[in-house]
Amino acid sequence: MIFLRYESFRSYLKLYPVTSTLIALNIVYFIVVALNGNPNAAYHAYRFGAFATDVSIDPFGLQEPWRYVTSMFMHSGIEHLLFNMFALLVFAPPLEHRLKHVQYLIFYLLCGIGGNAMSALVNVLEKDPEAHIGVGASGAIYGVYGAFLCISLFRKSQLDESSRKTVYTILIFGVIYSFLVPSIDLWAHVGGALAGFLLYNVFDRVKTRRNQRYS
Repeated sequence: MIFLRYESFRSYLKLYPVTSTLIALNIVYFIVVALNGNPNAAYHAYRFGAFATDVSIDPFGLQEPWRYVTSMFMHSGIEHLLFNMFALLVFAPPLEHRLKHVQYLIFYLLCGIGGNAMSALVNVLEKDPEAHIGVGASGAIYGVYGAFLCISLFRKSQLDESSRKTVYTILIFGVIYSFLVPSIDLWAHVGGALAGFLLYNVFDRVKTRRNQRYS
């Protein structure tokens, strides 16, 4: 089972510096936002960088595109933060090990952006008249799940059976939970997972071709 963490705190920081940094940034930014107001208040979240779209004015949030990234480091409450950071702490390290640090960081950010983009697209297609405010690392984290889903389905030799079952279980319960809790942005999760699935496939193919070229 690759998702069990046996590392000491010091070895975890050394082995997974990008994941460690991402967790630290999420926690620090949550504290900054919370000290200046209610992180669950829409206006306050918007002021500190939440992802924002309005079908009639800015349907894809491109007037302030930096929000695609800043929103990934924001959370609406302590439970939201802890849930996402636990998922990142446990499930991201094996992927950082596989992709290596720089490529993993690019992967993570693109998945978060993909999650926000999918959320915006669905709002446009549904012609939702209300402005949309979104925060959280869930899109990027579901990108990690999407990568392991790709491995589980198409590269089974790279993952043990227990880990594959864990991936399936997390995704099934994640989708169910997203449907049951109205405050959760289901499409941001779907977009992140889809981005992770496709991106990992691309990254792995490039790595395979590079290895073949130099073997």
